[in-house]
Amino acid sequence: MSAVIEGIVTEARPKPADGGRRWVAALPLADLQAKGRALVRRDGRQIALFATAAGVRAIANRCPHEGYPLSEGTLADGGAAEGAGADGAACTLTCNWHNWKFDLDTGEVVGGGDAVRVYPVEIRDGVVHLDVTDPPPEARMDRALAGLRDGFRRPRRDRFARDLARIEAAGGDPRRALAAAVTWTHDRLEWGTEHGYAALPDWLALADAAADPVDRLACLVETVGHLADDALRHPAFPYPAGSLAWDEDGFVAAVEAEDEAAAVRLARGGLAAGGPGAAGFDAVDRGLCRAALGHYQDFGHSAIYVEKTREAIARLGDQAPVEALVLALVRSLVYARREDLIPEFRAYRPAREAWTGRGSAKAKPADFCRASVSKCLERALAASGDVERLYDAMLEAAAWQLLRADPLYAARADQPVSRNVDRLDFSHAITFANAGRRMAARHRMLWPDVLLQVACFLGRNGGYVAPGYDWRQWQVADVDGFLASAAAGVIDHGQAEYIVTAHLAKMLCAVREEVAVAPNAARVPALAAALNRFLNEPYRRILPRRIAHQARETVRGE
Repeated sequence: MSAVIEGIVTEARPKPADGGRRWVAALPLADLQAKGRALVRRDGRQIALFATAAGVRAIANRCPHEGYPLSEGTLADGGAAEGAGADGAACTLTCNWHNWKFDLDTGEVVGGGDAVRVYPVEIRDGVVHLDVTDPPPEARMDRALAGLRDGFRRPRRDRFARDLARIEAAGGDPRRALAAAVTWTHDRLEWGTEHGYAALPDWLALADAAADPVDRLACLVETVGHLADDALRHPAFPYPAGSLAWDEDGFVAAVEAEDEAAAVRLARGGLAAGGPGAAGFDAVDRGLCRAALGHYQDFGHSAIYVEKTREAIARLGDQAPVEALVLALVRSLVYARREDLIPEFRAYRPAREAWTGRGSAKAKPADFCRASVSKCLERALAASGDVERLYDAMLEAAAWQLLRADPLYAARADQPVSRNVDRLDFSHAITFANAGRRMAARHRMLWPDVLLQVACFLGRNGGYVAPGYDWRQWQVADVDGFLASAAAGVIDHGQAEYIVTAHLAKMLCAVREEVAVAPNAARVPALAAALNRFLNEPYRRILPRRIAHQARETVRGE
């Protein structure tokens, strides 16, 4: 018989297997009834037992919230048989550390939270026996997925981490959870794809490259948390039903007309015609790229979102919810801002119409570093005969600008909203260029759109650089070593806002890829230094005095 010392069972003998179940003896029922509760240690598990008016109840001892011992909790005994009193109250155990309350019959948390495992109990010959059989892996994964979805009601990184770790412990692929999260959230995005979806493949790329399983899990937690944050408490915004035979020109026209119904139905038809998985996306890829580059639009987000959707589908593989990702992308393209229609960028359309691809000038980064939008467009046209050289020069210029971004505009309160420019704005020239290069590699006809839109970024950002800024502090001696350490810093970022962490991952992955495709290019040192500044220079995101000043100025103008 087991010895009970201060309520802890130190030894017990398992009963023979019963129909594939694994029962172990815990302690004499009389001992449990005398003390009211006991703690059993078995095979690395701690199980808390409680003698209640409804019978013996057994649960995992560690509170899933922060691991405190539930055996020290407060029991509210509902009373009558089957765990309920005359008023229907169940036996509830409160963890006294943070007031989480668990139903001892189900393990569920009152009000929501991680459920605790409960163990079936039998009394045999006056001895309490516990069924410690582990549920099948698929059942464990399903339970973890259900917990993950419940966590979307009140998102917390630690809750998501535990449920993802449970999927991993059950032998499952946590990517299954990411695919499920996309399915849960895609129709909650009123305006389509947002940064959570766009950052998903970047976090997966960092996870795939990480040797430490803790780092891999951290990347997945960041992704799930961002998706939950984007969809938090939003109602459903259903997509139009039906499909139409794919017509690339018709799709581009529907996006231009902001006709979501037609664009969605055409996209569905294209996915169906292309086949499952990545093949379906490939069927509509060029149309999506054309729609994303039809204007200088959405500060580069549209093109970036197309590329990140494509990469997300590839990285999620057979589990990718292709239609959900593509419909969210289509919606974002339909409602994207067309910035070439505002005065600052009106030179874009005439420049695009004037593109011949025969310009003979040799592009240099200095041509674009501090020139106006119109001058940058003019110089891009002049160098249009060599698109690869023009791209290299522009990308280096974008890195030069980020390195010299004037921090005054990122922190000053007494300025108009139009001058609220910080490093996130400068980073878009680089991440857009990276996405555009990938598009043009598949569809060479898109080079003019990509390069002229990079010119728009450069012309706009050039007005916010500080030539006297000490950029040399960000120089990198060992680019490969820096990129490796930068990944570790991004994973363990210490930032509260998902929008910030998404940009950290996006910028790191873009620079890493640009270095990988041309490791000896002249632009590499500037790109590495620019990334170093972007990741490591402290800056403030919430500026209450600026918000107040600009609000007063707006109201004064009314």
